[in-house]
Amino acid sequence: MPVCEWHRQAPALWVVGRAQSSVSSASSPFPLLCSCSDAKECFSSLPWQLGEGADDLKICSPAFCLCSSVSRFGFGDSAGIVERLSCHCGSLQWIGPGCSSPSTCLEAVCGEQRLHHKKFLHLSFHRSSWLLLAPLLSPPVPVITAPPCSLCPEGAHRFQWIRNLVPEFGISSSHVKVLSSPAEFYELLKVQIKTAKQRVVMASLYLGTGLLEQELVDSLEETLEKSLQAKGSSNLRVSILLDYTRGSRGRKNSRTMLIPLLQRFPEQVRVSLFHTPNLRGLLRLLIPERFNETIGLQHIKVYLFDDNVILSGANLSDLYFTNRQDRYVLLQDSPEIADFFTELVDAIGDVSLQLQRDDTVQMLEGMVHPYQGDKVAYCEIANRRVMEVINSARTRQELLHAKTFHSSQQGSSVLSQQGSQASGALKPEPDTWIYPLIQMKPFGIQIDEMVTETLLTEAERDARIYLTTGYFNLTQAYMDLILGTRAEYRILLAAPEVNGFFGAKGVAGAIPAAYVYIEHQFYSEVCYLQQQQRVQLQEYSRAGWTFHAKGLWLYLAGSDLPCLTLIGSPNFGYRSVHRDLEAQVAIVTENKALQQQLHREQEQLYLCSGVVSSSTFEQPNRYVKLWVKLVTPLIKNFF
Repeated sequence: MPVCEWHRQAPALWVVGRAQSSVSSASSPFPLLCSCSDAKECFSSLPWQLGEGADDLKICSPAFCLCSSVSRFGFGDSAGIVERLSCHCGSLQWIGPGCSSPSTCLEAVCGEQRLHHKKFLHLSFHRSSWLLLAPLLSPPVPVITAPPCSLCPEGAHRFQWIRNLVPEFGISSSHVKVLSSPAEFYELLKVQIKTAKQRVVMASLYLGTGLLEQELVDSLEETLEKSLQAKGSSNLRVSILLDYTRGSRGRKNSRTMLIPLLQRFPEQVRVSLFHTPNLRGLLRLLIPERFNETIGLQHIKVYLFDDNVILSGANLSDLYFTNRQDRYVLLQDSPEIADFFTELVDAIGDVSLQLQRDDTVQMLEGMVHPYQGDKVAYCEIANRRVMEVINSARTRQELLHAKTFHSSQQGSSVLSQQGSQASGALKPEPDTWIYPLIQMKPFGIQIDEMVTETLLTEAERDARIYLTTGYFNLTQAYMDLILGTRAEYRILLAAPEVNGFFGAKGVAGAIPAAYVYIEHQFYSEVCYLQQQQRVQLQEYSRAGWTFHAKGLWLYLAGSDLPCLTLIGSPNFGYRSVHRDLEAQVAIVTENKALQQQLHREQEQLYLCSGVVSSSTFEQPNRYVKLWVKLVTPLIKNFF
């Protein structure tokens, strides 16, 4: 589609991609201009300049412009992000595509400008996420090479832009099983450990010290022993990644639970303890145990046995095996996904402290120390190791896609000649796609944040998003998107009595009240904007249980079943985005049976909830003391 005459001549076009002197159809793979009928109204007030070579630029679909007639904004389905080479302000808060200095970027020129000269709810560009992808860009984010789609794909395929950031794993939906209870999760862990032959990889915040946790350790020991007896030299390798501060808490802790395995199977077992580089120097000496965990943690939860992978938000602790509700999904017979998470855990393990048989810790030879060595050097090494895993897996999957596509072009004639024998050897066509989303802000990796914000931004009118978190403390960007976009939201959070900190001693006992205060503030904003019908809060409450589930389900407009879910460790809060190491997967499926599984999972969680209203905060147990209200804004980024 050629660029229209107005686009050629107007001085206020939006150009995304490389610096303006090098923008061309050959050098930029992005859809660069809006082609809708209201383009002039859309862009005439925006101070973005047209770069050189614009006559030959491709344009994006009308569905991705800023017009009031459409419901989402982006860079084209296959594009997803803009390149690092575009100009940024020093604060990385704004982008002025094609400009040569921060002074001409959007923050300096636009200020409080509104779309269509109208107030976009209460949001201005100062806090807007319309340009959400620009401030998130950092060197480790892979550069997009795939050509853009000129039309917005329908159904599950509309999410294929994610593969421009991370590897895409296509699998059969029959390999995906959604679990519903802590007991089912625990029993599956034991079964998988006992049947593992090649590898056991477990990443968690910590390993508890109770009887159920000891049973898991005993199962590991039994499996390792059987492996040794069967072959004389074991092929089974066990790798465990935990957080250093949480795993070292108390005299009996995760470390003391695992030392017997290290002592008995030193060649087969590796225990890595991640220590955040942000906890160092005087800060490390002064902050007491438990409180030091607020600075940053290893928060990834993945449990992998041979080629079977369990993604969850649950830790390896008895509460998570009994009466602490979370989410869990099993990906069976998925070797490529298992390889990816094995490499990811190995990469983080390589930059972590290694637990020794005498309960000491040390770094691998030649590795920069996380809190004694140079912080910048350490973070650069960690960034490089993790991005190598992501990029190499992405390259492998792209080659696999290309090979599969090439084979499919010739497959018809070959199969007709070779008959059913050849046909039976082929894998079924994938109907489900897995995208691993990694967030490690201390290392400059923000892929999960980027994808999550894009999903929230592009959710259309009448789409429904069910979002759940055990700790309701959303980032400002996520709140702005929820309040400023058109989809319907049903947000599930923990009632005070099922909050994990409920009844805790000391200052921690006030944390549930702080969450109530944050919830009340957000609800008041919803009411102020008269969005109560579109954005609804629901509180999970179940006697004798606590709530820790996190993730989201996306229902496209007109659909009664979700086609996408996010599941893993992030809580959508400041800590998840800025402090901790996080990982989740986006599961996109066309299969109705799997969509039904995900729908039932969502319904089961929401059935234990009640809708939040103004009267909710008038209940006696919702009273928040004045000191909590005063302190919460100061400390909300630490819990």
